[in-house]
Amino acid sequence: MSSKHVVITGGAGFIGSHLCQRYLNEGWSVTAIDNFHTGQERNVLPFKSNPKFKFIKHDITIPLQENISCDLILNFACPASPVHYQSDAIWTMKTNVYGTINMLDLAKKSKARFFQASTSEVYGDPKIHPQPESYWGNVNCTGIRSCYDEGKRAAETLCFDYNRQHGVDIRVIRIFNTYGPQMALDDGRVVSNFLVQALKGETLTMYGDGKQTRSFCYVEDLVNGIYQFSQLEGHIGPINLGNDGEFTMLELAEIILKKTGSKSKMSFMPLPADDPKVRKPDLTKTKSVLSGWSPRIKLEEGIERSIPYFRDAVARL
Repeated sequence: MSSKHVVITGGAGFIGSHLCQRYLNEGWSVTAIDNFHTGQERNVLPFKSNPKFKFIKHDITIPLQENISCDLILNFACPASPVHYQSDAIWTMKTNVYGTINMLDLAKKSKARFFQASTSEVYGDPKIHPQPESYWGNVNCTGIRSCYDEGKRAAETLCFDYNRQHGVDIRVIRIFNTYGPQMALDDGRVVSNFLVQALKGETLTMYGDGKQTRSFCYVEDLVNGIYQFSQLEGHIGPINLGNDGEFTMLELAEIILKKTGSKSKMSFMPLPADDPKVRKPDLTKTKSVLSGWSPRIKLEEGIERSIPYFRDAVARL
């Protein structure tokens, strides 16, 4: 791609702000779009003095009024944690459907490549483990998680239909649990929950028996994969992006307590409805598509890298 202008929706969010930094570092002009529903203004403040950076406060469920021409759109605008996407389930679905349509229309108009941030949640509570891209999933279409799970599935459908009907050049990734600096303290996902509780000396809230598993990817590894795939010719996806190390929630809690030096105890609560029992990406296809890419940062190292950010953020409370 010869031109260098990327639009990043959800640009003030956790992953979106890391993407802003990466594309600016690579010499791109970056337009970030966010309505601060879950994104944080402080995540984009460091970029505002950069002449190659522009910020637009906007809800992508509403068509953009600005006349934007771009070469690449990264669609990361959607709450990603159950606490936030369930707080306004209808708006979450609108973001995934109306928002994706609006940004695909911009991609069609600009003849831009469209990059969709999908999710491992499209696999639901999986009956196949680990999860390959060929698996169609086990999703409850009427449950409390459906606004996100089915919303992201619908967004993937829209991407492939715009590709087939209008020739839009798409890339689709399915992101597995990601963590690191710039997460919101009230993010509601397990790594941030445990880190905040451990650093504050509070009881760690464990759902279920703690034996359910997840695979945790440090944000730097994820961003490297996103950047590489966004530049790749000849493959539209979907591909899984994440770390294929698998940990129980009890193991995660033990690592966080060890690394923070916290003496916090654990309390056990009922497992939320439709919460997956296992989650682990099959990265076979991804590693064949993205030459040389693999997750490099182990969980213990990633937690160590994350602690200073969380410690400073907790101190500001």
